[in-house]
Amino acid sequence: MAKRPCCPSLNPRIQNPNHFDSETDFLLDSLLRQSDDSPLAVDLSFERLLESRPSDADQSLLIDRALRLGAVLLEAGKRSARKRASKHNSVAWVLPPDLTIKVFSMLDTQSLCYAAAACSMFNKCAMDPSCYANIDLRTVIPKVNNAVVSTMIHRAGKALRSLKLGVVPGPNALPGSCQPLVYTIRNSVDVSSFSWNDKRSRQGRESWILTRSCLSPLFGDSDAPGTLLRRLHLYNIERMDNHSLCSALGACPSLLDLEIVGLHVELRQTLMSVSANCHLIERLFFESSKTGRDDSLKSPTCADLVNKCPHLTSLTLRGFKLQDYKVRMLVKGFKKLKYVDFSTSYSITGSFLRNLGSSAGADLLEVLILRDCMHLKEVEVARLLTAILAGDFKFLKHLDISNREGLASESDWYDRCYSSSVIPMKQVLEERPDICLLAEFPSDGSYIEIDQMFDSELNSDISLPSQLSNHTSDGSLFMSFSESSYNSDHGSGNEDGRDAGYVIYEESSDEVDFLAV
Repeated sequence: MAKRPCCPSLNPRIQNPNHFDSETDFLLDSLLRQSDDSPLAVDLSFERLLESRPSDADQSLLIDRALRLGAVLLEAGKRSARKRASKHNSVAWVLPPDLTIKVFSMLDTQSLCYAAAACSMFNKCAMDPSCYANIDLRTVIPKVNNAVVSTMIHRAGKALRSLKLGVVPGPNALPGSCQPLVYTIRNSVDVSSFSWNDKRSRQGRESWILTRSCLSPLFGDSDAPGTLLRRLHLYNIERMDNHSLCSALGACPSLLDLEIVGLHVELRQTLMSVSANCHLIERLFFESSKTGRDDSLKSPTCADLVNKCPHLTSLTLRGFKLQDYKVRMLVKGFKKLKYVDFSTSYSITGSFLRNLGSSAGADLLEVLILRDCMHLKEVEVARLLTAILAGDFKFLKHLDISNREGLASESDWYDRCYSSSVIPMKQVLEERPDICLLAEFPSDGSYIEIDQMFDSELNSDISLPSQLSNHTSDGSLFMSFSESSYNSDHGSGNEDGRDAGYVIYEESSDEVDFLAV
């Protein structure tokens, strides 16, 4: 018996291979073929489906399924749009990946994050470690936490060269103004110019505070990110302590530039850690969070720093209690020193400058800033300018001896000098026109009474003016203080006994004025 021929298949996928491969594709295609002008037809169709359901529970289930399906379809459309846009960018973007990475490596950290969020192609390029070589996470208000810092540092790996963290003044702060730089969580901050998102972030600021462990990603073995770090700037990280900072410095043997502002850490321990670990350092900027309170620096620490960090060219110690003999050890000991700033140092009288300009330790000095040093004496300033007229300090280009309270007289600290005939400022400007000499003093009789000054110390903060300088990290020299500028001890501190082992030299001595103890 002959077999009947097989009937043609009724399956459209077998009849035509170009048809859809699944029922889902067919249904989705049918749905998407609906005209955009027929939302009413879809609405009526869905209502008929609901009415066909026998129970209320079935109707609710159908509505939930429709909502879920709509959400899935919406997400699928967005995902496909992103893929197409990324593919378009990869074709339309004129630069190859290596040049794109090079461009991204030149962006600041915030701009890099914006670029990485643009598309998947940019995101892939922005993940290259070289893009995170210079991390700048400074903010006007606290909105960076440890997790953000850790992520950035691990992305950089051993490519990390610069790290800046903390809270700095607002965008309206001008260089040279009295805008405070030292910031505390308890300080009042004007947020009138901030956006709503910034104001909201302050409401949950406890989760956006850097703690003592924010630098822990720098630690590790020989491949740790801190190994090749060159620049470390830390601003107003309230919870940073001595141990955490010293541990971080121990992980950064290649450090060249260290800037510390407003941290509650001790000067002596920090300098000891720098001496022990950062032998290549060239710039050291340290501003105390409590002006005039830290007198921890000792002569052996000064000697150790001079001996183990011979490449230092810029030294800024602001707001510390520094006696003249310690300052002389530092200035005369560093043979390459060009920039010195001891602004608001509480105990400096200026005697460390005697016979300094012709010595080997200060012959390269180009910038000397002694602004608002409360005990700076008129007679010592006069000797300094006389030495400049005599030919000392040949390379000096910038000198700032301004004082908002006037200079101290030779005999009595309470007797302030506002305009002096013994200081040859006019002659210096005539003989050395290349020197920028700043000598800003208040008008005669405007000196704050001592009792009034201490009352204000208890009731309000005093911010001292700062001096513009191109030697700071960002083209401006920051000045600020969270407490009164002066200690309750009116003495300069130079009258007390010196550290054990310190040898007093005659003023005519040209030897280095310290001994390695």
